[in-house]
Amino acid sequence: MIAVVIPYFQREPGILRRALASIAAQRDLPLPVHVLVVDDASPVPAAGEVAAMPAMPHPVQVILQPNAGPGGARNTGLSQLPAGTRYVAFLDSDDEWTPDHLARAVAALQAGFDFYFSDHVQLGSNVGAFARAGRIDPSRHPAIASPHEDLHAYQGDLFDQVFTANVIGTSTVVYDATRFGAQRFMVEFASAGEDYLFWMSIAQAGARAAFSSRCEATYGRGVNVYAGSGWGTEAHLRRIHDEMRFKKISRRLFKLTTRQDAHVGAAVAALRIAFARDLMHRLAHRKRTPLKLLLAQLALDPMSYLMLLPNAGRIVLKQV
Repeated sequence: MIAVVIPYFQREPGILRRALASIAAQRDLPLPVHVLVVDDASPVPAAGEVAAMPAMPHPVQVILQPNAGPGGARNTGLSQLPAGTRYVAFLDSDDEWTPDHLARAVAALQAGFDFYFSDHVQLGSNVGAFARAGRIDPSRHPAIASPHEDLHAYQGDLFDQVFTANVIGTSTVVYDATRFGAQRFMVEFASAGEDYLFWMSIAQAGARAAFSSRCEATYGRGVNVYAGSGWGTEAHLRRIHDEMRFKKISRRLFKLTTRQDAHVGAAVAALRIAFARDLMHRLAHRKRTPLKLLLAQLALDPMSYLMLLPNAGRIVLKQV
């Protein structure tokens, strides 16, 4: 079967119902579907949202847990997949699929691939993410022989694509659970890199990837991990810290090429400047600076402090 894992935390009713309706609308399904909604201590309970739905054509299982973030909720769903699960699909609770998403994904996977993703429309946009990022030109990737059009075998280094400029939307991913059933999200990177590390691990393990150049998911407005992460907030400083941790841990977890290692160096240097800019903003606006996070940054990257004054000077002189 296909197991659909939905991490759920929302403050507004009706959002989950739209996501479930898009699952109910899936057509030409070659396999049965089982939906797992992991209620991550949501203010609006998932059970009430499911109960308010018209009769679903697929079983919907609600799992309750203390708040652990989206990756933690997905991990809970992955640990409770029903027997017989062949493929896992992710859908965030504020996103919606086109009616042919699962049929197209399974067609690609059954053509000999392990990992599938598609183009998608991000929040606030009216064009696909592939075109916006300019990273994937479908004409450069071989077409897959299938009754479905616009399916392609990913040609090239998927690991590098994710690591340097990811355009894989989590709500478009479907993968072979029989091969990668042990893979889990690294929840300590919830603010930055959690999903990237998942895709990178699968790519480095040799997964054959396929994708659709059609937009098969539309991202909606709801609670997300980046909410409230504007300048001067603790969430913003946490993102800088976690993005740097993600880049640095990649050197330990994966064998990087010389170019990828240089990418890490450039990214870390840019994050040191962002760190200096954030502290300057706090000082100028007399905002509290979280000591625990400052100490964590010192342990992670002492150069952030050694470069603080030089970077502050470059910011003032508008050299960066």
